[in-house]
Amino acid sequence: MNDPRFASWMLEQEARALLTRLALVRPLVLDGPMVPAASLLPEPQLAIEQFLSSGRQHLHGLIHRFLHWLRSWRGQAASPEEAQRRFTILRLRFQRVLTHFDLFDNIIAQRSDAETGVWLSGLDNIAADALRLRGQYFAVPPIVCYLDRGMGAAIRRARTRLPAGGSNPVAIVKIPRERLVGNGIASSLFHEVGHQAAALLGLVESVRRELRRIYEDRADNSAVWRLWERWISEILADVWSVARSGIASTSGLIGVVSLPRPFVFRLNQDDPHPTPYIRVKLSAAFGQAIYPQPAWERLIQLWESYYPGGPLDRSQRQLFADLEASIPELVDVILSHRPEALKGDTLLDALDTEELQPARLRHLLQDWRAAPQHMYDARPLVTFATIGQGRADGTLTPEEESTVITKLLTFWALKSTLLIPSHCANCGLPVRSMAQLQV
Repeated sequence: MNDPRFASWMLEQEARALLTRLALVRPLVLDGPMVPAASLLPEPQLAIEQFLSSGRQHLHGLIHRFLHWLRSWRGQAASPEEAQRRFTILRLRFQRVLTHFDLFDNIIAQRSDAETGVWLSGLDNIAADALRLRGQYFAVPPIVCYLDRGMGAAIRRARTRLPAGGSNPVAIVKIPRERLVGNGIASSLFHEVGHQAAALLGLVESVRRELRRIYEDRADNSAVWRLWERWISEILADVWSVARSGIASTSGLIGVVSLPRPFVFRLNQDDPHPTPYIRVKLSAAFGQAIYPQPAWERLIQLWESYYPGGPLDRSQRQLFADLEASIPELVDVILSHRPEALKGDTLLDALDTEELQPARLRHLLQDWRAAPQHMYDARPLVTFATIGQGRADGTLTPEEESTVITKLLTFWALKSTLLIPSHCANCGLPVRSMAQLQV
C-alpha cells in the first residue's frame, strides 16, 4: 500500500535539494577570470545579470510555495501522484534557469582567453555602433559577440524567446572563427546586426507588404517578386551590412558564399537566403546605389569570372535573367521605403551614408597613414569601412589590414573599459587623449 507521508517527505527533500543547488548558481560577474578589457560592456552585463537574477528569484519563490503547499493540509491530503506532478513541473523550471545560465556562461567563458576575449569586447563595441542611427529611431538593445565553428554568422535577437523560455535580454551574435582577424568580419557582423535593426524597425513586415502588392499586380512576372518576398529578411540584413561597411560587405559576402558551382546556383524555395549567385549581384547593386564607384563593377566581373556561363540548367536561365533584370527596381523599392518607425524618412535617409562615401574613406586612409593616431578618433564602423575601401582599391595589404584591425579591436575594448562618458574612470584622462595609448 502506498504511503502518502513517505512520498511527501521524499518530495520535500528533493525540493530542498533544488534550493541548495540554486544557491550555487552565482552571478556571472563572480566567475571566470578575465582581463578587464575582455569583459562585457556594462549595459549587456547588467541586462544579463538582471535576467538571470529575476529567474533565480522567481524559482526560489516557486520552490518555497511548493514546500508551503506540501506541508499544508491540502498538500498532506493530496495524492502522491498530484504532489509528484507539481514537483516535476517545478524541476523543469529549475532546468530552464540552468539552461539560461549555461547559455550566457558559455558566451562569457570565451572572454577568459586574454587575446580572444579582448577582440570580442572590441567586436561588442563595433556591433553596437553599427546598430546605432543618428535619427534615434529605436532604443539600441545590449549586444554581445562570441565565436563558434562554421562559415556563417548568426544572431539570437534581443527580446525574442529563448529556447528554454523567457525573453532574451541581449542580442547575441555568433561570429565564425575563420573570420578573425580581418575586415571580412564586418560583413558578417553587420549582416547579423541588420537582422536586429530590421526587427526593431518592423522592416520585414512593411517591405513584404509592398512586395506583395507588386507581384499581385504583375501576373506575368510574379514568380520573381514572390522570390524577393521570400528572401526579404536576408536581403534587408545585407542592405544594412552594405550601408554600414561599404564595399567591405560585398567582398566579405563573396568570401562566404564562394562555394562549389551547384550550391551557388541552387534555388531552394524553402531557403530564406537568396541563391548565392544572385545575392552577390544584389549586394553590389545596393552598394552602387548607396556608394557609387567603379569598384562595384569590378567586383561583379570578378564574381562572374568565378562562375562563367551562369546556371547550367536551361530551365533556370530565364528565371535568373528575370531576377537580374528586376534588381534595379527592387533596390529602388527598398531604399525609398518609408516604414512608420522611420517617422517619414526613407531607409536610405536613415542609414547615415554620407560619412562612408568612397572619396571620404580614401581621404581618411591617406590621413591615417600620415597620422595613425587620428584613426582612433573615428567611429568604429567608419574605420572598418575605410579599411575595406583600402583593400578594394589595393592600397592596403592583407597583412596591414590584420595588424590594424587587431589594434583597433584592442583599443575599443580598452576604451570601453577605462572610460566613462567624459573621463577615464581611474586617471581623469579626457576621451580624446585615449587615441594616444599604444595598442
